[in-house]
Formats: sequence, structure tokens, C-alpha cells
Amino acid sequence: MTDQAPASARLAFYALPAIPMAAIALPFYIVLPTFYADHFAMSLATIGAVLLGIRLIDAVTDPLFGWLSDRVRSRFGRRRFFFLISTPLTALAAFMLFWPPQDAGVGYLAFWGVALSIGATWSLLPYTAWGAELATGYQARVKLSAWREGATLVGSLIAITLPFVGGLDTAAGFHGLAWIAVFIAVALPLAGVLAVANVPEPVDFSRRKLSLREGFRHLRANGPFLRLASAFLLNSFANAIPASLFIYFVGQRLGAPAMQGPLLFTYFLCAIAGVPLAVATAKRLGKHRAWCFAMILACAVFSVAGFLGEGDVLAFTVVCVVTGLLLGFDLTLPPAIQADVIDNDTVSSGEQRSGLYFAAWSFITKLAVALSAGIVFPLLDLAGFIGDQTATQTPEALTTLTALYAFLPILPKLAAIALMWNFSLDEAAHQRLRSSVEGKT
Repeated sequence: MTDQAPASARLAFYALPAIPMAAIALPFYIVLPTFYADHFAMSLATIGAVLLGIRLIDAVTDPLFGWLSDRVRSRFGRRRFFFLISTPLTALAAFMLFWPPQDAGVGYLAFWGVALSIGATWSLLPYTAWGAELATGYQARVKLSAWREGATLVGSLIAITLPFVGGLDTAAGFHGLAWIAVFIAVALPLAGVLAVANVPEPVDFSRRKLSLREGFRHLRANGPFLRLASAFLLNSFANAIPASLFIYFVGQRLGAPAMQGPLLFTYFLCAIAGVPLAVATAKRLGKHRAWCFAMILACAVFSVAGFLGEGDVLAFTVVCVVTGLLLGFDLTLPPAIQADVIDNDTVSSGEQRSGLYFAAWSFITKLAVALSAGIVFPLLDLAGFIGDQTATQTPEALTTLTALYAFLPILPKLAAIALMWNFSLDEAAHQRLRSSVEGKT
């Protein structure tokens, strides 16, 4: 067994599709709710309910596509073929959702939102499983994750820049979200073809095939995975709350709507710098401890935002810089740990089922975001917060916005730290696992 990562050129081709896929995710959860609320007469509570409903559908589609990703065979292998055929649906749904007609209503949002969720799930699950199996060593997986998540952050920067450069003041014509729609429609299929053509199918170490029922039984018995999944859900929920409220916090609490785009750009630009920092820290401390220290520091720094008010843009910029660096840890390290806990299942079950595991991972991610929208937006409504960014807010509404944005995320982050601090699957334990996986082929 070796901890050597694939060549950098190969990792770069593998990472390419993460750019357009990231350009889907961030606008969908941060820009799209406020865009539809501003221009299509939908309340924040309604939009939150639609997003939560989409996530409930994912409870079915995520395990289905994960299972299919593990079972579908072609001359391209399990992962590459299943990923490639998904890209047309994903690109089309993103195009329609981000460039809606001027008479779009709740039904339009729900239909194309579901289509995009299905397409994105279909694309993401074989893609992430492909990466988990492409690099097999403890630190090699951190490097691969760094390439993919670095590309994800580049896509996020594109997703931040285009809407604000193109403008979000109107739903007519070629607005900012339409720019994103065109970018995804062109870039995703092209990046998918380049990745499939230049990155090989990973080795399948399966010794048997499990029934779906037996597979879920092994998944439930995988203690390291359950611990990691619980911590990841808590931390993802904590991160999703400020992400959902960022535009409102900057525009209404800080009174600086013109800084929404620049501050988001700063945040994600710093996250790119945080990726190599996460790699170096994980090499020194181990993956789970490095992630814990990043979460501790994030709690301390992010709480500062709760004491900011109108005009405190410079102080909030510092918060964005530091928490952006720490986001690099959140994006890079948990998926690398997830790949390790799959090895634990492969040893016990005899089947390498990365697709099913990343399906559970994907559902946790989506559930966290949907819980944020389904909980936070109705609470804002109850506090009298008005979704129109030009509206004058009451002091009670602004206080609620601040408490939800800055203080609520700290509690789930602290719980995630408690779960992961003494995580059992360190580098030595993982080396033993890989020896068992590769020695039984």
C-alpha cells in the first residue's frame, strides 16, 4: 500500500467539473431565494418550504443514485460513465432555474428545483466516489480533496462574481443569474468530457455484491461513519445558517448592500488560501484534529459578527477573511475522512460502496441547508423581517437577524467538535485498514 497521490495533471483534470458544479450550488442557496423573493412575489417562508420539500425528495434519490453508481457497469467503468451521462440534465435544469421567465411562480421554482436537485445528485455522487477511490492513502486523499475543493471554490468565486456583475435588480433580460445559467450550460458538459477522457477509472476492490438491505445494515454498523456523519450534519447546519442570511446581514444589519458581492468574493478567495493551510495542518495534526481546531477558531471569530452594527464593514471584512481561511478546512478535510470510513465498510462488508456512502454524505449536506432555510426564514418572518432588501426593518427584526446569523451557528459547531475530537480512525488505523482492503482482492 502507498500514500502516493495521483499526478497533479491528473488531479487537475479530475477537479475541472467541480468548477461548474460549484457554480450551481452557491447561487441556488444564497442568491436564488432572495432573487425569487424580490422579483416573483414569493415569501421567504414559501421559498424555504419549497427548498425543504426538495430535500425530502432527495431522501429517495440520493440512496438510489448512490446504489446505481456502485452497480452500473460500462466500458468506462462504474464512476466515469454514470457521471458523464448525468451532465445534460444537470446543465439544462440549472439553465432553466437560473434564467426563469418573468411570469415564473412557485410551481416553476419547485419543478426546476427538483430537476436540478436530481441532476446535481446524479452528477455529484459518482464524481465524489470516483475521487475517493482514485486516491487511497491517508494524506493522498487530503491532496485530492484539496484539488477538488480548490476547484469548487474557484467555481464559487465565479458564482459570486457573475450575478453581481450582471445585476440582480431585475428578472428581465440577461441578468446576473442568467450569466450563471449560460456558464453552467457550456462548462459542465465540457469539463465532464475532459475529466472522463484524462482520468482513469479507479480499481474496484469489491469481493461480493450486497443486497440493498444488507448494505444499509453494514452502513448502520459503521461506527466511524455514523460519528463523522453526525458531526458533519451539525457543522454543515452551522455553516448553512449564515450562508442563507449573508445577503440580508450585509445589506440590512451593516447597511452596506453594495458590499455584498465584494465581501462574498473576499470570503471565498480566502477559502482558496485556506485549502493548502488545511493540507499542511492535517499532515502535522491528523485530519480530524486539524478540522476540530479550525471549528474552534471559527466559533471564536464568528461570534464577533453578533456585536456589529450599521457601518461596521471593516470589522466584518476581518471576520470574512479569517472564517474564509477556516472554510478551506471545512471543505477539504471532512470528505477526505469520509473516504477513510468507506474503507472500514469495505473490510467488513466485502463490497466497495463509495457511491452509497457519498449518497448519505450528499443527503446530509442538503438536509443541513434545507433545515437552515426551513427554520431560519420562518423565524425571520415571525420577527417581522421583510424579504425586500429595500424595506425598512424594525429593531426586533434586525436583532433576530443578528442572533440567527452570528450566535445560533456556534452551538452545533461545538457539538461537532465534541464528536470528532477523539475520532478513532487516525493515520495508523487507516493504514491497517488499507492493508486489509488491498490484501483481500
